[in-house]
Amino acid sequence: MNFRSIILLSMVLLTVLFPQSAFAYKVVLDPGHGGKDSGAVGVNGLKEKDVNLDITLKLKQALLDRGYEVVLTRTDDTFLSLAERVQYTTEQKADFFVSIHANANPGSSAKGSMVLYYDNAYPQEDYPASAAMEKLTPYSKDLAQKVLDSLVGAAGTKDLGLVPSAVYVARMGEIPSILVETAFLSNKSDAALLADDAVRLRMATGIADGISAYAPPVFTDLLGHWSRDAVLRMKGKGVIDGIGGNRYEPNRALTRAEFLTLMDRVFKLDSLPASCAYSGSVTGSVYGSACQPAPALSFKDLPATHWASAVFTKASKLNLLQGYPDGTIRPNQAITRGEVAYLFERLLAESAGTKPTVAAPKNAGFTDVPATLWSAPAIYALKSKGIINGYTDTEFYPDQRMTRAEAAALIDRYMSK
Repeated sequence: MNFRSIILLSMVLLTVLFPQSAFAYKVVLDPGHGGKDSGAVGVNGLKEKDVNLDITLKLKQALLDRGYEVVLTRTDDTFLSLAERVQYTTEQKADFFVSIHANANPGSSAKGSMVLYYDNAYPQEDYPASAAMEKLTPYSKDLAQKVLDSLVGAAGTKDLGLVPSAVYVARMGEIPSILVETAFLSNKSDAALLADDAVRLRMATGIADGISAYAPPVFTDLLGHWSRDAVLRMKGKGVIDGIGGNRYEPNRALTRAEFLTLMDRVFKLDSLPASCAYSGSVTGSVYGSACQPAPALSFKDLPATHWASAVFTKASKLNLLQGYPDGTIRPNQAITRGEVAYLFERLLAESAGTKPTVAAPKNAGFTDVPATLWSAPAIYALKSKGIINGYTDTEFYPDQRMTRAEAAALIDRYMSK
C-alpha cells in the first residue's frame, strides 16, 4: 500500500469512527460553582454544583466518544474563581469553552433551558468584554444556538432562547464561549428533571450533539487580520501551522527555525542539489555559500532533541547557513526581511535550476535598499516577480524582523502564481 493510500484510508477511518469530527477539536468544559460556592439550591434540595459536575462528566464522556479532546476546569468539589476558570481555559489553547449550570429564579414558575453568550451588539458599559470575544460574537452565537436546539430536543425542556449576556466566563476569554443553563432548580418540574440521572444523561447527550454540529473558527487571533485569507490558504496546503491548536500569532516575529521549516515544506530541501551557481555572502557570515563545503552540523544551542534539528540538518547540507563565532546557530532568533528575501530567492533559483540574481538595478525604488546592500539583488528580484512587497512604495525595512503574517503572505503570493 502506498503512502497516498494510507493517508486516504486513515481519513476514511476517522470519518467512520468520528463522523461529526474527523479532526479532533479541543474543548474546555466548566462545571459551574463548586467547593464553598454551592450555587443554587433546588426546591428538592439539590445543589447546583453537584448537578453541574454530574452533567459535565457525562458530557465529557459523550465528547470523548465522538473524538474530541476534553479538559475540565474542575473534576471534583473544588472552588475556582471566575478569573481562574478563564485563565485555565486560555492556558489550554482550546478551540471553544462550554460552562454548565442549572438556573434559579425568585419565583417558582420559570422553567426551561437557555444558553448565554457574549454579543458585541449588546455591550454593557460596566461589563466590558475582551477584544478577542468581541470579534468572536458570531461564532459564540452559532455554538450557543446549536447547543440549545439539541439540548431542548433531547431533554424535552422549554426553549427559552439565547441570552446575549455579559457573564464573566462568556465575555473575558479568547475562544468561542457559552454558558448553558440546563433547567431551573427553583421550579418543581424542572428540579425533578435535574434529579433524574437518565434526564441528565439526555441533557449531556443533547449538548454533545450541539457541539458536534459546530465548527469553530480556525486561528481565532486572525479574525479581522489582513493576512487571514493567505494564512488559511497556506494552512489548507499544509504549509502553515498554528500555535497550540487555534492561534497563529500573526504579529509575532518569525524565527530562523520556523522559516527553514516553511522553506522545507515549500521547496523540499532534501531534494535540492548543492550548487556553485552563487558564491555571495551575507554580513556576519550567518548564511553560507553554495560553493563552499557544508560544515558539520554541531551547535551548542541546537541539540538533537530540538524540534527543528532535522530541518537544520537539511539546510546545512545545502550550506544555506553557517553558525556564529560563539558556536551557536540561534534557531529561535528572529529572522529579518532582508535575510528572508536572500534565502527565498536563492532557494527559488535552485529549485528552478537557474542562477540567483547577483546584481540589483541602480534605480530600484526603495530608499532603504541601495543597490550595494547585500540583500538588494534578492529583494528587487522578488519584488519584480510580485512575491515580496515593501512596507511602503519607497521603503522596504530590510533589517526589520519578518512577522509570521508577512511570511504567510509571501509564500501565498509565490504559490498562487
